[in-house]
Amino acid sequence: MTSLPELTEPQIRRYARHIVLAEIGGLGQARLIAARVLVIGAGGLGAPLLQYLAAAGIGTLGVIDHDHVDLSNLQRQVIHRTADVGVAKVESARRALGDINPEITVIAHDERLEAGNAERIVAGYDIVADGSDNFATRYLLNDVCHRLRKTLVSAAILRFDGQISTYKAWQGDGHPCLRCIFPEAPSEDAVPSCAQAGVLGALAGTLGAMQATEVVKELLGIGRSLSGRLVLYDALAASFDEVAIAKRPDCPTCGGRLSRAA
Repeated sequence: MTSLPELTEPQIRRYARHIVLAEIGGLGQARLIAARVLVIGAGGLGAPLLQYLAAAGIGTLGVIDHDHVDLSNLQRQVIHRTADVGVAKVESARRALGDINPEITVIAHDERLEAGNAERIVAGYDIVADGSDNFATRYLLNDVCHRLRKTLVSAAILRFDGQISTYKAWQGDGHPCLRCIFPEAPSEDAVPSCAQAGVLGALAGTLGAMQATEVVKELLGIGRSLSGRLVLYDALAASFDEVAIAKRPDCPTCGGRLSRAA
């Protein structure tokens, strides 16, 4: 993170409700303004996540997505408008975020996250928030963030259910990674997609807002981290459950060669 800026008078007014929080204050808000956060996906999770991070004053927001806005996206991807159908999602998101907070810098990565570019892109940010919709990207991010020692806040949704956790296994004992829960990714046809099984639009808002909260907490070092815990949300039952995650000594990412090389 870069050196902390002095808050301007307009910034003090804009972020007044943050600044009066003892856990944030002026110093914490300055840290948010100096922060660089990468969001994977400008879709269902990325839409509310990006909007709340922009409103919070995250100084540099990166967003990577190689898709274009489709009419079927608008039921849950609230960052996009009907007029944006056919537009690249990163450009639609950039427009919306500029409307929310013109002070922030938005970096649009209009490309697919792959093994060949992941380290280059992730290296430029302080923290990563994963709102992707496929296992290949989730596992790639898990491994890359571990190697680069970047905190990863990851969420997923399907039908009426959501889950969220934070991974920073490079910090050692008590901090597992995704592969500590599921060592290998299931095949893409083993779990139905949102297009196949459906998803409640508002559920994306719930989990995306939770991701934004966890990103802010990690940047400021406040509250209790979700590292080592998987939170499950059942929208139909309006209930939350929590599962403790143990760090696996034989984990292929954080318990083996990758961990020792980090």
